Order: sequence, then structure tokens, then C-alpha cells
Amino acid sequence: MAASSALSKDRLTWMYTQMLRIREFEERVKRTFVEHPGVIRGHAHLGDGAEASIVGALATRHESDLVMPSYRCHGYPLVLGTPAKALMAEIYQRRDGICKGFGGSMHLADPAHHFPTASGIIGQGIAHAAGAAYAAQVKKTGQVVYSFFGDGSSKQGAFYETMNLAAVWKLPVVFVLENNQYQAYTHISLEDANAIAGDPLSQKAKAFSMPGVTADGTDPLKVYDVVNEAAERARAGKGPSLVESKFYRLSPHGNAITVPPVPTQFQEHEAIEVYGNKAEFEAAKANDPIKKFRAHLIGNGTLTEQDAKRIEESVRAEMEEVVKFALASPLPAPEDAVKYVYA
Repeated sequence: MAASSALSKDRLTWMYTQMLRIREFEERVKRTFVEHPGVIRGHAHLGDGAEASIVGALATRHESDLVMPSYRCHGYPLVLGTPAKALMAEIYQRRDGICKGFGGSMHLADPAHHFPTASGIIGQGIAHAAGAAYAAQVKKTGQVVYSFFGDGSSKQGAFYETMNLAAVWKLPVVFVLENNQYQAYTHISLEDANAIAGDPLSQKAKAFSMPGVTADGTDPLKVYDVVNEAAERARAGKGPSLVESKFYRLSPHGNAITVPPVPTQFQEHEAIEVYGNKAEFEAAKANDPIKKFRAHLIGNGTLTEQDAKRIEESVRAEMEEVVKFALASPLPAPEDAVKYVYA
């Protein structure tokens, strides 16, 4: 019997709520570039479309387990309990942010909520996660480390070196390869110098004698089942696993600093439609993981239409307050610029 079949009504409702919170938070980040140009300086890489994958995977973790994603990292701390106001303030690079405004979108960290760091370097967070897993193994803490990274990272040297080391040392780590179909602007199917060999990508695990499985990343329950099995294997001292979670990224690779008028390429979804395929994009929107999970929960009686609308309204109200808080937060003091530099 699938492990997800034992999830309670409250847990399923929590999962749907977290998926909504991620989507609404990301939409607010996206809208900031249009409504408040210049507030977010630099890039912000969004993960809308990944909500089922993120929540399905993190719903399996124990409270002390660590989570280490790539730079497309806003959704994970939200699920872990990082205050959304402080998270948005950090993306706005304000003093009330979780890193006091010095981390920004790609370098988030909240150790108090078991979120040690994210890395802005493609694939490097994979090695960082293995280091954290080694520390947990040596200290016998019983922790499992969840390492999230994109399909493009699977062709980086850090991926192969870390997979080998983690397998040899039987480190308690779950590698979640988030195949969102595009590495930056290159579709995974293209025969291009920038493309990635291997389909499914989970078969790369065979080279390291570890389990590899591909899951439907638009279904949080399917992700839950495969990640739960991998996490339990890690807890039992049997070493790492590779889970490929397949979904479709519904936003451009990244937004960047803009000034009015806002360039067309930064409008909602525009980049995917330009460098991708219009029909492909529309099909992905029709398969939106949030809409699918909502229909599932209403269909099996976990939620009513009224329940779902109440949750949706509550999440929208929460994120309205989040943006107001972040905009009102002061900028860091210039004299603090080197205060947290340790090397």
C-alpha cells in the first residue's frame, strides 16, 4: 500500500495550503518587478510549477532533517516554517530579512528552520548537502539531508563526484533532481551542445549502485511515496537515492532588475512562450499541479469547494500583508556591509 494513502485529512489540507502559499508568494515576487521596479535588485528565479514536487517531498521529512536546494529556492523555507514576511523582506534585500538583507533571492539561509543555505552556483549545493549528510552521519544525529537541484545540474562535475562519494560512504541524503524541462533556455529534448544526455535522468543512479526512480512531479502524493521510500532507506543507514521529479516550469528562467517601461521579456510567462512552445506551455498550464490537487481533494471529500475557497482567500490575504511588510522594512545600514563576512 502506498505510504501516501495513510495521510490524514489535516495533513492533506496542509499540503494543499503550502502549495498555494508557494504559488502566491512566487506570484508576488514576479509582480514586484512590474509594480515596484527596482525593489528587487538582481535576479529572482521562480519555481511556479514545482509546488507539488516541493511539498510532496518535504511532507516526508522528520522535524530535524535538513533541506538544501539550488538558487530556485523560495518555496522550501516557506514549507519549513520560515516566516513569509522575513523571507520576502530578504528577497527585497531589507534589514528585516532572514539574512538581514545581505543574502537576497539566491542565497537564502534559515538554520533555525533546518535550512542551512542555498547556493547560487549551479550544482554546488549538491556537494554542500553531502557535506551536511556526512556531518550527520559522524555525529549520529539521525538526520537525513534533502538535496534539491535542477536537471541542468545533473551534467555538472559536482553531481557525479558527490553521487559517487555519497554512495561509497552510504550518506543519509536524498537527491531530488527537479526536471522542469528547461535548463535556463534549453529544452531537455533538444540535441544541442547544452543539452543533457539520458532519459529518464534517474537512470544515472545506476552508475553509483543506488536506487533511481522517476516520479510525476505534478502529483504531490506520487512524489511523497517515492521520496518517503528514499528517506526511510537513508534513515536505515543504506545510503542515498536519486529521485527525478518531472514537472514544467511555468515562469521564465529568471527575472532581473528592471526600470520602467518593463521590457516584454519580463512579463508573466512571456519567456517560456518565446523560447519554448506555445502549445506545450498551454498544456502545462492545463496540467497545473495546484488545480489537479484541488480537484483531487474535493473529489475524495477531503475538502469542499467552500473549504478550498476559504484557504485560497486566506493565503492571498497573508501574502498581501507579506508584501506590505517587506516594502516597509528599511534597507540595511551601509556600515553593516562587512559585518557578516567571515573570510
